Amino acid sequence: MALQEYKLKDLTSIDLKNGQKQEVEVEGIEKGKVLLLKVNDEIHATSSNCTHYGAPLVKGVVTGDGRLTCPWHGACFSVATGDVEDAPALDPLAKFEVIQKDGAVYIKGDEETIKASRRKLDFSCKVKTDEKVLVIGGGSGTIGAIEGLRGGGYKGHITVISREGYKPIDRTKLSKALMADVSKVAWRPDGFYEAASIDIVSDEASSIDFSAKKVTTSSGKTYDYSKLVLASGGTPRWLPIEGLKGDLGNVFVLRAIPHSKGIVDAVGDNGKKIVVIGSSFIGMEVANCLASKKNDVTVVGMEKAPMDRIMGEKVGNIFRGLLEKNGVKFRMEASVEKATPSKSDPSKVGAVHLKDGTVLEADLVIEGVGVRPSTDYLKENSAIQLEKDDSISTNEKFEVKGLKDVFAIGDIATYPYHGPGGNGSPIRIEHWNVAQNAGRSVANTIRNPSAPPKPFIPVFWSALGSQLRYCGNTVGGYDDVVLKGELEKPSFVAYYTQGEQVVAVASMMKDPYMTQSAELMRRGKMPSKSELQKGVDILEISVPAEIKI
Repeated sequence: MALQEYKLKDLTSIDLKNGQKQEVEVEGIEKGKVLLLKVNDEIHATSSNCTHYGAPLVKGVVTGDGRLTCPWHGACFSVATGDVEDAPALDPLAKFEVIQKDGAVYIKGDEETIKASRRKLDFSCKVKTDEKVLVIGGGSGTIGAIEGLRGGGYKGHITVISREGYKPIDRTKLSKALMADVSKVAWRPDGFYEAASIDIVSDEASSIDFSAKKVTTSSGKTYDYSKLVLASGGTPRWLPIEGLKGDLGNVFVLRAIPHSKGIVDAVGDNGKKIVVIGSSFIGMEVANCLASKKNDVTVVGMEKAPMDRIMGEKVGNIFRGLLEKNGVKFRMEASVEKATPSKSDPSKVGAVHLKDGTVLEADLVIEGVGVRPSTDYLKENSAIQLEKDDSISTNEKFEVKGLKDVFAIGDIATYPYHGPGGNGSPIRIEHWNVAQNAGRSVANTIRNPSAPPKPFIPVFWSALGSQLRYCGNTVGGYDDVVLKGELEKPSFVAYYTQGEQVVAVASMMKDPYMTQSAELMRRGKMPSKSELQKGVDILEISVPAEIKI
């Protein structure tokens, strides 16, 4: 496509200091914008919006080593190339040549790319080597691995064995919006995988011969590999309680498209009585979604406040207040005794009974009580030793201990965490973004075996009446929370501390505090608890180039 020069509106020169950025309109292109940045005394021009969900990157964070981080969900790009460095974005940013002449500033590009606010990678690939990467699973870790491989120029065979029955999707939209149409949540169109020479097989791994490098599936087929990526994800837990262990209809877990579709069909035209058991991320998100559609929703949780264990009681009660404004009712510090059938249809649930005698009528029940690692296909395998929770232990590169050319990522992986408060202690994190970043890390290792591990700070987000951003981890616990802002709005930043060290940060309506925190954590430059209490503003701290973790 022919490139041409486009004038930037109302700009006679570029007056930026290192680390600064400016969003500018492009003359002659409706809604066309670019982002100007200065890093290491060099001016760059990139797409203006994140390629994940379209966040304005002018509100993001620029680091001394040229990383541009999205203010919403932590997607990170190289300023120099536009390439994706951290999940959850898949497409890179477009880069444009900057020209200053005749008292004006221009960029060189094409209208389609400027409007798209992204660079379309050519993933088409003709396999040129005998190497075979085999991936077990169809979730976030898988999309990170296969996109990282093909996007990085890997020319070997790639095969994905997925029990999902559909191509990789943005699973986060299931609990947040109960989307049940695969086409609306698919990461890529079907033709993408064909062009990229990525074979996605609808099947399930049943056993692995690690010495022969072969995987057998439930259909009886066998696949060999040069490198194996275990990304089989999690299986939702059912409560082992009468009426709630899958023995009554209209009782659901939520992990895949069929679950979402089942809930949507059961809700029908709304106006239903719904009980959500579990007050962590999944339960809270689906409760908020269903209440917004005029259903009568009650959340039952064992904690004092929603997400108390991770977020603390004060912050958990902020979330509770937001959902209560949306009509959600709560039964906290409560235990479930059983569920009983509907009088009109004994095959379906009719009520949930709590141990204190409370009876909650229910047209349907949704259980959000966690997942277990999906590693059943490895339990009888003498070549691998599963952890007590059935997860798989790996090193910093996600290489499975004791096995050659085998990696484990996502919900099934227990890996050394070197972020604040971690000190290399083993951790298993169940979150979309962590899995995708681990997949990208493995792709990098497969392409460049001698490359050092690619560290990242875990980033989470959630839709809870207002958008929650969270980074870090409390694997070693936390002993205090420093709250800054207006909790009643809510517009706040919560710093979770272990002694003087900040180990995690949560925010609402305070972008880009979370992404700034994640970058400072990577560099060991987060202020101490005492400094925060004295009023230090982390946005006033420039992010250096050196990485510590």
